[in-house]
Amino acid sequence: MRPFSYRLVNVFTQSGIRLSGNPLCVFEAGGSLDTSAMQALALQFNLSETTFIFPSAHADAAVRIFTPRYEMPFAGHPTLGTAHVCRALGLAGDALKLEMPAGIIPVTAQGDRWTLEARSRGSRPVTESRAELAALLGIRERDVGEQPLWVDAGREQMIVPLTSEAAVRGAHVRADLLSRLQSKDGAGMAYVFARTGNKVLARFFFDQGGMALEDPATGSATAGLGGWLLATGEPLPARLEISQGELTGRPSALELRVDPPQRIFVTGEVIEIGRGTIEL
Repeated sequence: MRPFSYRLVNVFTQSGIRLSGNPLCVFEAGGSLDTSAMQALALQFNLSETTFIFPSAHADAAVRIFTPRYEMPFAGHPTLGTAHVCRALGLAGDALKLEMPAGIIPVTAQGDRWTLEARSRGSRPVTESRAELAALLGIRERDVGEQPLWVDAGREQMIVPLTSEAAVRGAHVRADLLSRLQSKDGAGMAYVFARTGNKVLARFFFDQGGMALEDPATGSATAGLGGWLLATGEPLPARLEISQGELTGRPSALELRVDPPQRIFVTGEVIEIGRGTIEL
């Protein structure tokens, strides 16, 4: 039996509230774990994501990200949470690079506020009609805004603007229709948002085993929103304050900044809440 150390952090916490934001488990050293063991540990903890830190020849650390069911090439809150742990382990300081299957991700910190930089890899139209999107989201057709798009800013997400915060709060996603959506990697998901000035209320739904689940804070989809701003001709620079997780009981605060020419930054606070070991 060998002990493996891990840390539990909350990412995109709101105003220093320790039990807000999106939970993450970070294993400090994954070097001797194979893929099946990492997948089993992600299922054991059953959080939205679990990460594993490895040495890297190209960055300060390499990171692998697992949901309870599959590995991901990139995700926002695991990137920021893992960077926070890397700094605590002395692997880097307030500026570091993490190597992921999606590429090298630069991350910086000011205190416990962490920022990742992403880049839009393009967008494509959503083929579903306004009526079909309304049926999927359980809202009225007139609640669907202009220019829903699939956007890839590390992982392809479907970004759907809605016409009001009431529509965002009133969404009741149909799991059977969500599972039929197909991102480039075959996943069903939808990020819905309503904007008032520089304030945004957002929700993110994803398919897991035929069920529609809601994420309390989604950094990759926030980066996707940055890609949506670029695709729709938003004047730059742009800065948005995003509230997510309200209806999951885990209020979360995210900041999106898009600078010319196509630089996308996602920022949020990270708080460590515990650590331990597991024997395998």
